[in-house]
Amino acid sequence: MPVGGVVALTLKAISGIRIGTASAGISQTIRDDVTVFELAADTQVAAVFTKNKFCAAPVTLAKKHLKESTAKYLLINSGNANAGLGDVGLLSAQQCCQGLAAIANVEAANVLPFSTGVIGEPLPVDKLTAVLQGAVNNVAEDNWPSAAKAIMTTDTCEKGCSRTFELNGTEATITGIAKGSGMIHPNMATMLSYIATDMPIQQELLQKMLNKAADVSFNRITVDGDTSTNDAVVLMATSKVDVPLIDSQDDPRYGLFLSKLKEVCCYLAEAIVRDGEGATKLINIQVEHARSEQDAKEVAYTIAQSPLVKTAFFASNPNWGRILAAVGRANIANLNVDKVSIYLNDVCIVDAGKRAEDYTEEQGQAVMNQEEITVRVCLAQGDSKFSVLTCDLSYDYVKINAEYRS
Repeated sequence: MPVGGVVALTLKAISGIRIGTASAGISQTIRDDVTVFELAADTQVAAVFTKNKFCAAPVTLAKKHLKESTAKYLLINSGNANAGLGDVGLLSAQQCCQGLAAIANVEAANVLPFSTGVIGEPLPVDKLTAVLQGAVNNVAEDNWPSAAKAIMTTDTCEKGCSRTFELNGTEATITGIAKGSGMIHPNMATMLSYIATDMPIQQELLQKMLNKAADVSFNRITVDGDTSTNDAVVLMATSKVDVPLIDSQDDPRYGLFLSKLKEVCCYLAEAIVRDGEGATKLINIQVEHARSEQDAKEVAYTIAQSPLVKTAFFASNPNWGRILAAVGRANIANLNVDKVSIYLNDVCIVDAGKRAEDYTEEQGQAVMNQEEITVRVCLAQGDSKFSVLTCDLSYDYVKINAEYRS
């Protein structure tokens, strides 16, 4: 169960997006594992992908199709990553695209493929293509919750949210879903996310918006420091709201829409960390007053990825020396340790580079007993800052990943 408990999904349909799911039994038969998104004509599509050099076959093919043609369908399977298979994997991804294209009467290049699951095992193409007709037959605008469940792997719950807001007197909606639990780290994570809006937005601007939103959300989370071969985030704009196209950052609607997109992405990113494999605590690492954003980022991730820090949080152990040591070994130049202050929530544990005079073990324990904790580090070197969301490292994380074939 995620930190904070399961939140019921309330997802609003997006005019111009229809979704169907089906069960191919790729690695389990409890829930559907194949999802088809049908995009209305004139839908603009933007995407960001993993930077893992061993990117999966569907990532390679989706990038290729995006450059070559207009996306009309998304095809997603869980249970198998179709990664680490070379030309065999590319052929499998292409065959799946061709299978959907034949049913939908489009070109294979109009289909963007996505996969998540076990790495290194051949994708059962016959199983997947056999259920495509069923998925296409049940497409509907209100199937977002079904899709949120069908894309899951080790997730313990579905993840999604919607935002409806006014843009110069016009009602606009953004709805998004995501999956991810382990192998989570920026650039981006073992995650998939699909976000759509009914607003008309020019494609190049849509891509810029997605890049900015991903940088403050999906690229600021880490569960275990591992970057997947398969992750992707897709943003779709269907243009179903009859208003002028947003095609410039000077458009007064641009800033508001971007802020709402960031809100959706941040919600989904946090939901992934809350559902980190075996997680019992949500930890917000905030580094401020750094010489540069890169310095703040380096310190934040050094803390967030420290096994000693993460296991201390799991044990609710106020062993703050582990945080201090992580700050000290961060790869930044000219750190003046005599000016560093560290806080657990509002409790100052380190002041001017040493244990705060009024700090007590009882204060630290009271914070460590909580489910949601903020670690704030003040470097006193400048005005830059950076924050990262992470979670603790539990017995269950080791058990889940020891037993998971990847």
